Amino acid sequence: MPRTPRPVALLAVVLAAVILGWYSWIDREDASQAAPSDLPATSAPEVAGAPGSGALASEALAQLAVKGRAPRTGYSREQFGTPWRDLDRNGCDQRNDVLRRDLSAISLKPGTRDCVVQSGVLVSPYSGRSVAFTRGSVTSRQVPIDHVVALSDAWQKGAQQWTADRREQFANDFLELVATDETTNSAKSDGDAATWLPPLKSSRCAYVARQVAIKAEYRLWVTAAERDAMRRVLAACPDERLPSGADRLSAPA
Repeated sequence: MPRTPRPVALLAVVLAAVILGWYSWIDREDASQAAPSDLPATSAPEVAGAPGSGALASEALAQLAVKGRAPRTGYSREQFGTPWRDLDRNGCDQRNDVLRRDLSAISLKPGTRDCVVQSGVLVSPYSGRSVAFTRGSVTSRQVPIDHVVALSDAWQKGAQQWTADRREQFANDFLELVATDETTNSAKSDGDAATWLPPLKSSRCAYVARQVAIKAEYRLWVTAAERDAMRRVLAACPDERLPSGADRLSAPA
């Protein structure tokens, strides 16, 4: 059989490459224009070797790695993704999910499918202070959502080595999020247990246990001073356990 002339064969190869490249470009354009509701559902990453929920907080603390604090270089809130993404795929952003979970006597904005909280009452878990919440550009600040392990602290203790997706999961994990009062949240800033504890002493055991649970699940380390501060708190409540089940503060149904 006569062989195809080389110039013709080369032209066929080039044409095939152009066609494949065209379809690949179309696929990327379609993906880039997908709405957030088209994104796949996601869940918090599983961490092999982390103590199970319900374990003694003191025992879980003993398993955490102890290291020095890494530099804060490169940290920004943007490193942890878009705030209040609807990562649990229930149709409501994480902030409103937490407000619905943590506030009482709530009223919901009509037309939002029972999502947006208009008003309610918070009893701050950190101070015991009662705060009346009203949605608004100024008044909403009175009830911020605290990251139990501050994002800056997480960045300096392992999170800067994570993927962007994992950092976003961390920042929106319901185990990590607690509604509190503005004054207490400002006082905490990005402190760890060595530099800040809730002023309401009766809440300190649960607060430290939650921090231990988060650091265990995400394999974040603690500094020696932080570990010692946690030990002192848990010594007063040796039976304190890591959050489990409903105590993990999952989103409301």
